[in-house]
Amino acid sequence: MKKALITGITGQDGSYLSELLIAKGYEVYGLVRRTSAGVPDVIENLERTSKLTLVDGNLRDLGTIRNALDKIKPDEIYNLAAQSHVGVSFNIPDETWEINYYGLGRVVNEAVKANKNIRIYQASTSEMFGSTSPPQNEDSPFNPVSPYAESKTKAHQDFIRGFRERYGIFACSGILFNHESPRRGKQFVTRKITRGLARIKLGNKEPLRLGNLESRRDWGFARDYVEAMHLILSHKKPDDYVIATGVSHSVRDFVKAAAEALDIDIIWEGAGSKEKGINKLTGDVVIEIDEKFYRPREVGDLVGDASKARKILGWKPEVSFAELVKMMIKADYEELSRYLKK
Repeated sequence: MKKALITGITGQDGSYLSELLIAKGYEVYGLVRRTSAGVPDVIENLERTSKLTLVDGNLRDLGTIRNALDKIKPDEIYNLAAQSHVGVSFNIPDETWEINYYGLGRVVNEAVKANKNIRIYQASTSEMFGSTSPPQNEDSPFNPVSPYAESKTKAHQDFIRGFRERYGIFACSGILFNHESPRRGKQFVTRKITRGLARIKLGNKEPLRLGNLESRRDWGFARDYVEAMHLILSHKKPDDYVIATGVSHSVRDFVKAAAEALDIDIIWEGAGSKEKGINKLTGDVVIEIDEKFYRPREVGDLVGDASKARKILGWKPEVSFAELVKMMIKADYEELSRYLKK
């Protein structure tokens, strides 16, 4: 039985990946940085059924990484842990680098010391392309425009591609474009939209405040993307792959799709920071623009070309943009409905 260690297991990708690997017969371990927030229910349930073992650890603490590797002796490592909020990275650049760059360095160095045949997957990001013109593929130049993207780019170059090319280590990156799900953190814009509009549908009169509505991303479903992670690490040859849908949508598109899923007809008035989204039926303001949510530097249009993953791995996304938004809206509306009934 193969053993897999997942860092960042409490995030949406970690939970979906742990379920996938368990279904494939893996012995799965999760490195967990204990916080007052606890761990998500899905992870607790897997641990309770003895299908998952959680180990205390922190990418900033070399000793805990070393202890976890000594205890588990994994065949595979999936490094999903990160300070992953792009906007926040401008406020805490040092911490972002400490986790995203130096944290990966600690994991890779200790893993290779323990087992030179270990397979390592790194969660890289489309943000590394930054201002590069779309579509972006594995040969596109990196032009990061945030501390988050800069730290991820350097980690990818030094500890994944660098270790693979210099030392022959089985180290791979999935350059994942934006991927969402009902398990997405509530601080991210997609979940902010689905929860905010669900609250409004349930009677809340407080407008949803957003930043740049014209910002565009290539959005896919997280469960589809973790399947790509496993395919990448299971392939006979270590390499890097762009994982994306190949279709770009704006934040405005996401708002529109979410509102339509709730039968809210939004009409837009004004322009720029004065623009408002108004419920056509009630006349209530449901969307307001708040410039504090604008990034200091915005990336261009991110659209991934995943043809390499399609050809070599046989991977393709299964869930469409419209299906993804409806899934997220349904989950948040049902959760908030139950909460309000209590």
